[in-house]
Amino acid sequence: MKAMVLERPKSPLVLKDVPIPEPGPGEILLEVLVCGICRTDLHVVDGELPNPKPNLIPGHEVIGIVRKRGPGATKFSIGERVGVPWLGKTCGQCKFCSSGRENLCDQPEFTGYTRDGGYAEWIKADERFCFPIPSLYTDEEAAPLLCAGLIGFRSYKHAEKSDRIGFYGFGAAAHILIQIANYQKKAIYAFSKPGDIESQNFSLSLGAVWSGDSTTLPPVPLDVAIIFAPVGSLVPQALRAIEKGGTVVCAGIYMSDIPSFPYKILWEERKIVSVANLSRKDGEEFFKIASQLKIQTQVQTFPLSEANNALQRLREGKVQGALALIPNSMQCNSN
Repeated sequence: MKAMVLERPKSPLVLKDVPIPEPGPGEILLEVLVCGICRTDLHVVDGELPNPKPNLIPGHEVIGIVRKRGPGATKFSIGERVGVPWLGKTCGQCKFCSSGRENLCDQPEFTGYTRDGGYAEWIKADERFCFPIPSLYTDEEAAPLLCAGLIGFRSYKHAEKSDRIGFYGFGAAAHILIQIANYQKKAIYAFSKPGDIESQNFSLSLGAVWSGDSTTLPPVPLDVAIIFAPVGSLVPQALRAIEKGGTVVCAGIYMSDIPSFPYKILWEERKIVSVANLSRKDGEEFFKIASQLKIQTQVQTFPLSEANNALQRLREGKVQGALALIPNSMQCNSN
């Protein structure tokens, strides 16, 4: 099969012929229809997340069709459309798994990081950690839901009881979550890089009540600020933007160092929390909402061989919405 392989971090992916994987016990073999491109992929490729699997195939927003089942795999039928997320497997035995916190498992496996992902024509996955995809979504529309949607939703759960929510960084996750927020009648305040008028207009077109650059304060104090951009200097800025008792949520798996800041902007019971990975319960809750609300995802697609170009566009911040790779199609809107 064709696959884009990371031979070593901080180097371009290489298009290679590799064997089609054989599903083991409890695993399924999927023909990849589309694989979303996530900023976490960029952190892996650029060496910001250490120790990836040798000769890694990245990608963890995978939509595929079940073509083969390993021994004991019964959750999905042959021919069923399935989504493969970031969390690929957990030990099921550590104190975190045993207490309903499998997202913090001591021995996790991650799709497209410690196990091969979906920048390929085929992928094998542990069926217990895969999700059925609602029929109202096309393959391309569904791909960003597997990480931008799922882990974004875990971040958003910190704000479910809040009325005024700030999104710092308006990319793939934010453009999905703002639709859920609108559905729940929340007010979203969107922040982007100074001068990024395109992102600000994009957020307003999706229903943000206000949009501005990340160096400014919103017109009213926020209840919660969710930071999607991997920029540590946004933490003290977001603390200044939230109300007493408010929360700053760091949503990414990687963030640059947080600079020192005066205690007075943390005082009055403001909180800083991080979000790690996802749980299967998060997925079940999210896809229940996604089945009730048709989330509009804006996805730009590329052929598999153009993965490096797509990653570069993400690296340069030239993306509105989400990106995805299509392994077996030439009909991509990469221009």
